[in-house]
Amino acid sequence: MTKQIRLNAFAMNCVAHQSPGLWTHPRDRTKDYNKLSYWTDLAKTLERGRFDGLFLADVLGVYDVYAGNPDAALRNAAQTPANEPLMLIPAMAAVTENLGFGVTSNLSFEPPYPFARRMSTLDHLTNGRVGWNVVTGYLDSAARGAGKDKQTAHDDRYELADEYMELVYKLWEGSWEDDAAIRDVARGIFTDPSKVHRVQHEGANYRLNAIHLSEPSPQRTPVLYQAGTSPRGRQFAAEHAECVFMSGPSAKVIGPRVSAIRELAAAKGRNAAEILMFSMMCIVVAPTEAEAKAKYAEYRSHISHEGALALMSGWTGVDFSTYSLDQEVRHVQNDAGRSAMDNVTRADPDRVWTVREVAEHVGIGGAGPVVVGTPEQVTDKIEQWFEDTDVDGLNVAFAISPGDFEDIADMLVPELVKRGRYKREYAKGTLREKLFGAGRAKLDDAHPASRYRVKRGAAAE
Repeated sequence: MTKQIRLNAFAMNCVAHQSPGLWTHPRDRTKDYNKLSYWTDLAKTLERGRFDGLFLADVLGVYDVYAGNPDAALRNAAQTPANEPLMLIPAMAAVTENLGFGVTSNLSFEPPYPFARRMSTLDHLTNGRVGWNVVTGYLDSAARGAGKDKQTAHDDRYELADEYMELVYKLWEGSWEDDAAIRDVARGIFTDPSKVHRVQHEGANYRLNAIHLSEPSPQRTPVLYQAGTSPRGRQFAAEHAECVFMSGPSAKVIGPRVSAIRELAAAKGRNAAEILMFSMMCIVVAPTEAEAKAKYAEYRSHISHEGALALMSGWTGVDFSTYSLDQEVRHVQNDAGRSAMDNVTRADPDRVWTVREVAEHVGIGGAGPVVVGTPEQVTDKIEQWFEDTDVDGLNVAFAISPGDFEDIADMLVPELVKRGRYKREYAKGTLREKLFGAGRAKLDDAHPASRYRVKRGAAAE
């Protein structure tokens, strides 16, 4: 059977997201990121293109590694300013019926108890169309904003994250029985107290003695995304993630990461084939090859090299203002994100990057490949990418928005459908059912969250 291609749009509640400078393009609307109409229009465009979801990135903190201050990020709108992503979702859900929403939230600075309620609320309001991209952060500026001198060490953040996941699983899966909210009008009883259970937790980082504040939502636990591909990040993904997002410039980078996570997941007793792998790609499509190349050249004329290097400095923890543009990039390991530095140093042994090449690459669509061509040419390249990497879907970054997503919906999607690579209509049900099949609104029994599930008729605590 031909593998179906899944598509998420990749965006952030900010200007330009991963294409700094492209907000100056006359067709780009992201400078209106703080207007609700921009987001509802985008959601309707994505649903028209039958995108599986809108994957909303987020960064807590500012990019202030470049030159030791946030000036470059501020000048170039390099993910600064950035608004809260979760608040966008109800409005976008109200104008769509099927589009999923994968939202990033940093667990390092948010107590699990209110966060669990917030995600349950979104799952209710969207009829089960919410996913959570689990991140631990990578910017010291975020830690300083939370009253710390610097962020927790890289691997230690994942130790904290493991306990955090245990606690939210207990809240989502183990506090309320499915039929606790009985809504018995005749007796005047909304919730049967015997079916609501107290969560008690004493751990290294968290303690809790409370019931979950929300009744069970359609999915209970949101669809779980994770985006770390460092060795420790892969361990975390293999344990918890249903969908894994990764970025890299070539199949040589992405392919080994996909296989490594699948092997780790299988070793933990999970069905590795059902962990969906999404890689980032920027797509520039036009009716003819000449038009596509001209569009891409026009996009490149708007690149902000300073903005791109401000992003890369934040991702890697390396101050690229101290490099000359033609200097080769060498590996540095620190407590920032590790995948971004690996992408341009160790991941592809056949390529040596200069700082200029990094800026040019990151300047359009971030750290993934840019595919340019007609619908037929782009589909050929996507099919080859899937063959070479074994990914299941794409997080589609943009040069301009919503224009690039309109082009994909109107030109690329019909070609994907024609080749049997893309759905003709949405599947029914929750986001998890759309991704994994009918009747699978809840996490499966092989997932570690299942061990915290409340048993029907359990004695109330």
